[in-house]
Amino acid sequence: MKVLVVGGAGYVGSHTVRLLLAQGHEVWVYDNLSLGHRESVPAGRLIEGNLTDRALLMQVMRDKEIEAVMHFAAYALVGESVQHPAMYYQNNVIATFELLEAMRAVGVWRFVFSSTTATYGQPETMPISEDTPQNPINPYGFTKLVVERALADYAHAYGFGVAALRYFNASGAASDASIGEDHDPESHLIPIVLQVALGQRPHISIFGTDYPTEDGTCIRDYIHVEDLATAHLAALQKLQPNSVLQMNLGTGVGHSVQQVIEACRKITGHPIPAVIGPRRAGDPACLIADSSKAQRELNWRPKYVSIESIVETAWKWHQSHPRGYSS
Repeated sequence: MKVLVVGGAGYVGSHTVRLLLAQGHEVWVYDNLSLGHRESVPAGRLIEGNLTDRALLMQVMRDKEIEAVMHFAAYALVGESVQHPAMYYQNNVIATFELLEAMRAVGVWRFVFSSTTATYGQPETMPISEDTPQNPINPYGFTKLVVERALADYAHAYGFGVAALRYFNASGAASDASIGEDHDPESHLIPIVLQVALGQRPHISIFGTDYPTEDGTCIRDYIHVEDLATAHLAALQKLQPNSVLQMNLGTGVGHSVQQVIEACRKITGHPIPAVIGPRRAGDPACLIADSSKAQRELNWRPKYVSIESIVETAWKWHQSHPRGYSS
C-alpha cells in the first residue's frame, strides 16, 4: 500500500515508518520538522510541508498515488496546552481538518489517527476500557477528542475508514538503537531518568509520594514504541469504508514512578539519585489500559511487557545517542 505518514519524523511516527517499509509498503513522510528529526527518516522519503498547506497535501497525494494516511503530527504537552490553548487548537484541530479535506478532495479514505489516553481525563475505575467516559481535563486531550468525533462523522458521511488509537505511555526505542526518543523539552519519565544516568541531570524529581498506590507514587501503563507501530499497521490493514475503530493501546500492566526508577538503576548500573517533591496538579494516581479490544480485533499483542525490557531498549538508544539525533 502507498502510505503518507504525517509527522513521520517524530517519535512514534518514525518507528511506524520503519515497520511499514520493512513490510513492503511504499511510504512517504510529510513533516515540517518543527518537532521531528530529519535524521529519523529514511533517505529520499521526506516531503517537507505544513498541514495548513492543503494544495501541497493534495499534490503529494496525487503525485504519490497515496492510498492511506497515518497522522502523528500534534503538539502533546499538557501544561503547554493549558498555557497556549490557541496554539493547540490551531495545530491539532484546524490543521487536521485541512488534512482531512485534502484527503476528501483526492479520494483517499483510509485514515489512522494517533490519539491519547488524555481523552479520558481522570477515570474513577481501572483498567480503562473504550467504554470509559471521555472527559478530558486539558486542552490537549480535548483537541484529540474533537478530532475523534470528527473522524466518526467523516466515516459516516463521506465513507472514510478511520482508526483512533489511544496510546498510554509511549516508551522505549528501536531494538537496534538506530532511532529513538528525542524531545526538546523532554517530558517523558524514562528518558529523563536515563539522562541522570548519563550525567546530564543531577537527579530525578519524584512529584508526590502520597498517592493511594503501593509505594505512594503514580502508576502508568508503559507501551513500547515498536508495539505501537505494530498496532498501527494492524489497524491500517483492517480499515473498511464507513468504518470506525477506536482502541486503547497499552500492556494492561502498571508501573509506578519508583518502579521505573528502580528498573533504570538495574539496567544502567547507576545509582540515579531521586529528590521528592510535591504533587503536580492534575496527575491521576493510576492510569492502566484495558487493551483487550485491540488484542481481540487486531490480533495484536504487545511484545514488550516488562518495564526492564522497555528500559533496556531506551538505554541502548540514549547510550549511542546521548544528545539525541544531534549526537
